[in-house]
Amino acid sequence: MTDDTFSAGAGEASAERAVADLDAAAEAAQAEAAPAEAEPAEGEPAERPAPPADLTAAAFFDVDNTLVQGSSLVHFARGLAARDYFTYLDVAKFVYAQAKFQLTGRENSEDVAEGRRKALSFIEGRPTAELSALGEEIYDEILADKIWPGTRDLAQMHLDAGQQVWLVTATPYELAETIAKRLGLTGALGTVAESVDGVFTGRLVGEILHGPGKAHAVRALAIREGLNLRRCTAYSDSYNDVPMLTLVGTAVAINPDGDLREVARERGWEIRDFRTARKAARIGVPSALALGAAGGALAALASRRHDKG
Repeated sequence: MTDDTFSAGAGEASAERAVADLDAAAEAAQAEAAPAEAEPAEGEPAERPAPPADLTAAAFFDVDNTLVQGSSLVHFARGLAARDYFTYLDVAKFVYAQAKFQLTGRENSEDVAEGRRKALSFIEGRPTAELSALGEEIYDEILADKIWPGTRDLAQMHLDAGQQVWLVTATPYELAETIAKRLGLTGALGTVAESVDGVFTGRLVGEILHGPGKAHAVRALAIREGLNLRRCTAYSDSYNDVPMLTLVGTAVAINPDGDLREVARERGWEIRDFRTARKAARIGVPSALALGAAGGALAALASRRHDKG
C-alpha cells in the first residue's frame, strides 16, 4: 500500500478514531477553560440589551470557538475527507495542531505554515465554484449543528437593531461567506486564496487573516461602509484578537481563552461563556491525557505508513 492509497482499510479507520480522540481533547480543553461560577448555559438566550438602531454601527464576530464550536476548518476538512479529497490522517494532523493550541493557548508557527501549505495544495487548480458548493454541502451536514446558540442570538440582536453583522476570520473566505449567508448575516472577511479565471492558483492574496490583520481588515471595511468604530462591537474567544477588540467601542469575550479572560477582566469587557463543565464530564477523560493518547495513535499511524511505503 502506498502513501497515496492510505485512506483505505484499517489504517483509515484508525485515523478516523484518532480524529475523534483529538477532537474530544480539543473540546475538553475548551470545557476546562470555562470557570466554575454560574454563567449562561449553552443555548440559553442572551439577555444583553439591544443597542439603539444606528446605521453607522456594526458587529464583528470571530468564527472558531466564538460562533462555531471548535474549528470550522477542521469540520470542513472532515467533510472533504468523507468525499475522499484527502485522508483522515491529514485531518488528524490538523486536529492535533488545534488540540495543542487549545491546551497551550499558543499557535505553533510550523503548524500554521503546514496547515497553510496543505490548504493551498488542496485547492490549487480547482474551480472556485467547487469550493463554494462544497462549503454549502458541508455546512448543512456538519456546521449547522456546531453553531453556538448564544452567539447566534447575539448576532441576531444586532441584525434586529438594523446593524451590519460581519464574520472576521482566518477561515477561507468561501467557507466564511457560506456561514454568513446561511445565518443571514451581512457578509464575511476571511483569508483570500488567489484565483484566475475562476480557478485557484495555490497562492494567497495577502496573508492569513489573523491577529493584527483582522484589525486592519475591520478598519478598511469601516471606511468603505461609513461605520463609526466607536459605535461598533466585536466578539472573540482569542487573545490573538485583542487588536480587533480594542479597535471598537465595545468588546465582548465569548468562550475566552485564559489570556483573553484576564484582559477582559482588567479592561472591564463583558464575558460570555456558552461552554459548560458538563461537557468535560461527558468526555470522561482529562484533556491532557486524551491529547497524549491521541498523539500516540497518530505517531503509530505515521510509523505504519512509513513501514508500508
